[in-house]
Amino acid sequence: MRVKRYLVNEVSEALPLIRSELGKDAVILSTKDIKTGGFMGMFRKRMTEVVAAIESEGSKPNKSKAAAAPFQAAAVPARTANSAAAAYAGNTGNATAAATAVLDRPDPQITAERAAALLQAAAGHTSSVTADSAAGSIMSALAAGPQAANSMTKPSKSSKVTEDALVSEIRDMKEWIMKLSRQKELDSQPEAIKQLRTRLDEQEVASEWSDKLIDQLMEQIDEGADLSDTRQLWERASAILLDWLKPYEHPGIQPSDRAVYFVGPTGVGKTTTIAKLAAEQTLKKGKKVGFITSDTYRIAAVDQLRTYANILNVPMEVVFSPNEVPRAFERLEDRDVIFMDTAGRNYRSELHVSEVNSMMSAHSGNVFLVMSLTGRTKDMAIVAERFIPYGVRQAVFTKLDETFVYGSLLNIVLEYGLQPAYIASGQTVPDDIDLFQAEAYVGLLLGDPADV
Repeated sequence: MRVKRYLVNEVSEALPLIRSELGKDAVILSTKDIKTGGFMGMFRKRMTEVVAAIESEGSKPNKSKAAAAPFQAAAVPARTANSAAAAYAGNTGNATAAATAVLDRPDPQITAERAAALLQAAAGHTSSVTADSAAGSIMSALAAGPQAANSMTKPSKSSKVTEDALVSEIRDMKEWIMKLSRQKELDSQPEAIKQLRTRLDEQEVASEWSDKLIDQLMEQIDEGADLSDTRQLWERASAILLDWLKPYEHPGIQPSDRAVYFVGPTGVGKTTTIAKLAAEQTLKKGKKVGFITSDTYRIAAVDQLRTYANILNVPMEVVFSPNEVPRAFERLEDRDVIFMDTAGRNYRSELHVSEVNSMMSAHSGNVFLVMSLTGRTKDMAIVAERFIPYGVRQAVFTKLDETFVYGSLLNIVLEYGLQPAYIASGQTVPDDIDLFQAEAYVGLLLGDPADV
């Protein structure tokens, strides 16, 4: 048996060398990450050691045993993944499904050339480099055959690491194929659909929801609807989005609400929102309003709310701990509705969230999570995930006037089931705040199709 060691950056780089020097019947015995070079233990480069071997002419098995050759696994199903993939491809004409079947169940009897051909057929027009890379990945998977058999009798840490790496690589290849298939599907869609997707991407709508919307529109096309006209397509898309958002509309502050809390990160406009809603309750509905603030961490936060309290001629209480909250409510017992401003903190910390929740638990009331539309969906999602376990279900979205991207609201509402109660769009008190209306929001989100 000839054994040879290769030192390469990746396993796929060693495969052409192995095939050219040892032949196509060579077996990869092991792969291992090592560090080479450097100076005094520093600046060492990570490489991959690949050990391959081929049987000498005198020790080769006879032809009757050729079926059990180097890549024979511990147990090979009667219907191999190769034959299943070929049959699937023949029945459906879908090379992507065939290649995916190969990757789902890498079989020792599949040749690298066969796997590469399936992958290349799935990819359509890919380069030879891509095909070689695909073949390399499959060859790596095939090499797991004897290792898998050995691991059944004598498990080892190195074989487990190698197996995990191979599974990860195969999974990546499968995802790559599915992306190519998805891209071809997108390329075949009508031009109006492509324009809609572009608009949704510009609005940073999550792919989960944009794909779902497009799929529903494509179903309507399959049922005979003519959506080649852009404006007609926009109307259909608007109707679908309204069906999604209508159930989440919230009526806002109700006559029965006496305590209303506002929570959220720093800088999103909680204090200004409180002033707007308090002015609405005082000037438009004739209610007696009171303020409580626990935002004693931010400089001048108390002074800001006190200024609004003086303008509206309403009393205000400042609390520093949860123990002081019941006393503050007692002092404002003659008020019809009490608005409480909580501290804006770093809500990545569970400690800060529980601290705010303890302030609110002293007296039951309605809680609104305030978030800015200028924020990223991921950051808003983290805040939502912190407060939802405490029963927060209503939201106020601020700074509508400071952005032209509105998809984050749709993402948060659909993902976490938050009910958008109000939309704030400026600093003017009390005018720059309105109840959330799905129709108006969808109009902003989709825009005018003539401008797309």
